[in-house]
Amino acid sequence: MSRQFLRFVIAGVIGFVVDAGALYLAMKAGAGPYVGRVISFLLAVFATWQINRRYTFDRQTDRSIWREWHEYLLAMAFGGVCNYAAYVVAIHMLPDASWTPLAAVAVGSIAGMGVNFLSAKLWVFRGARR
Repeated sequence: MSRQFLRFVIAGVIGFVVDAGALYLAMKAGAGPYVGRVISFLLAVFATWQINRRYTFDRQTDRSIWREWHEYLLAMAFGGVCNYAAYVVAIHMLPDASWTPLAAVAVGSIAGMGVNFLSAKLWVFRGARR
């Protein structure tokens, strides 16, 4: 399980880069830090799903890819609630600076990681061999 968790963390780091990059792009396009975060979170979930289904867990071939995506999105939404709550708290507590959204995304990502790993392992990719 430790190897699997390490792969999950690596996927999460890549997801963090996608999340933070998309957030800054969304904010530059006019979305605020809250709407931008919803957009960036969805993009990060898609990116981590692609990585986790191929490298962290063995994809179960008896389910449709659409069902797997919907289950993964729902599972990540549970961790996403923890993630977003921590993000909002961090936005309010940190100084108003250009690096604040990035730091808040990091705080949120760490807050949701454990919930996300367990829901992916025990529900979405249950029975994976890795």
